[in-house]
Amino acid sequence: MDGDIRFGTDGWRGVIAKDFTFFNLGRVATAYGHYLLERGGKRVVVGHDTRFQAKVFAEEAAGILAGMGLEVLLLPGPHPTPMLSFAVRHVGADGGLMLTASHNPPQYLGVKLKGPYGGSALPEEVKRVEALIPKRPAEGRGKPEALEIRAAYYDHLKGLLDLEALARFPGLLYHDAMGGAGDSHLSAFFRHVGLNLEVRELHNLPHPLFYGVNPEPLPKNLGTLLALMGPEKSPSFAVATDGDGDRMAAVLPGGVFFNPHQVFAVLLRHLHKKGLSGLVVKNFAVSWIVDRLAEGLGLPVRTTPIGFKWITEAFLREDVLIGGEESGGIGVKGHLPERDGLLNALLLLESVAQTGLDLADQFKEIEGMVGLTHAYDRLDLAVPTAGLLEKLREPRPLAGLSPAGLEDLDGVKWVYGEAWILFRLSGTEPLLRIYAEATEEKTVGALLREAEALVRSLIP
Repeated sequence: MDGDIRFGTDGWRGVIAKDFTFFNLGRVATAYGHYLLERGGKRVVVGHDTRFQAKVFAEEAAGILAGMGLEVLLLPGPHPTPMLSFAVRHVGADGGLMLTASHNPPQYLGVKLKGPYGGSALPEEVKRVEALIPKRPAEGRGKPEALEIRAAYYDHLKGLLDLEALARFPGLLYHDAMGGAGDSHLSAFFRHVGLNLEVRELHNLPHPLFYGVNPEPLPKNLGTLLALMGPEKSPSFAVATDGDGDRMAAVLPGGVFFNPHQVFAVLLRHLHKKGLSGLVVKNFAVSWIVDRLAEGLGLPVRTTPIGFKWITEAFLREDVLIGGEESGGIGVKGHLPERDGLLNALLLLESVAQTGLDLADQFKEIEGMVGLTHAYDRLDLAVPTAGLLEKLREPRPLAGLSPAGLEDLDGVKWVYGEAWILFRLSGTEPLLRIYAEATEEKTVGALLREAEALVRSLIP
């Protein structure tokens, strides 16, 4: 046995050839096969992203599942995770297995499990799969069938969007796929529905090393897109999707990063304007702007631990309008109980086309509605984390602010009036993440600088 396998915030991930091996993947696939069979499952969809050897790993997992007597449908070539989730629901499968490490660095690969509803497997389901992981993979191998799903997925998106409004957008759309599975799907969607909207694609060819950056749509990884948008004078709109296409961020004309909290807020207001309503679900690291906006629109709000599986659970059990994460993963009503960077990019573009206001102006209106300005940043520290959070359970003054309270739904959050800072161990990488929000960028910067110095002083 190569070692213990534990599912984290969103699936199991490991370094290729060290933790993520064919042997260990076989054990996970075998456990998932037993899980499906013991519940009477018969059909499963398998997909993969653009990571190193992901296709071969997907074929291995599909072969094991088929050898266990399941009907296995394999998506040919790299696909975004939301397309795999859509395929599960579209063909009435009992589950899905996606080979991806999402936004992790290139040396990682992993597995995401999907339920028959087309979203993340729920925590209790993941625990059962973990309990079934054997010491060795199943021996037999079967043959999967190929499944083409792109056209059906595009048709589904078409039904969620105002194509006439999109057709009126006068500018250019830039899409940075970061070498990931989002590749050319936005331009392909427009061709499919007959819209002549100009899309300029960056890093749209699959690239196992993601063109030298981690495939997470953060400013430090989007240098080319930020530079291209810097001098842009004509109406333009830019989005970036992560390694498996379920998360996204936007870049404004002038090369200004539009962060996932701002995306969440604009999407929330846009969906409400479209006449939709329901529960707003946000994780523990999402901006207070979302709470205040939802309350101002008369919508209930719930905060969950970090990990989209908690938001999926809410989608399945209640009437949810929108649910999302600090990392850019957002699900919306009428689609799937799942993040989808491609649909969210199209919805943002639709909001610009319908209102005639760019994202910056839309967000300024939201700040005016809620009476609060927004500044945010995040710091990831590769430091020893054993026992660290326990040392951070007593809030301390930072950036000249006095602490007003502590929240510990997921990690440790120190609250300072209209600012907060959150310390949390990553569920996907060996990192301490520090998140901060305030009403001014200089306050956020001071919070993070002083928090980092404090953390380092606590490490032996």
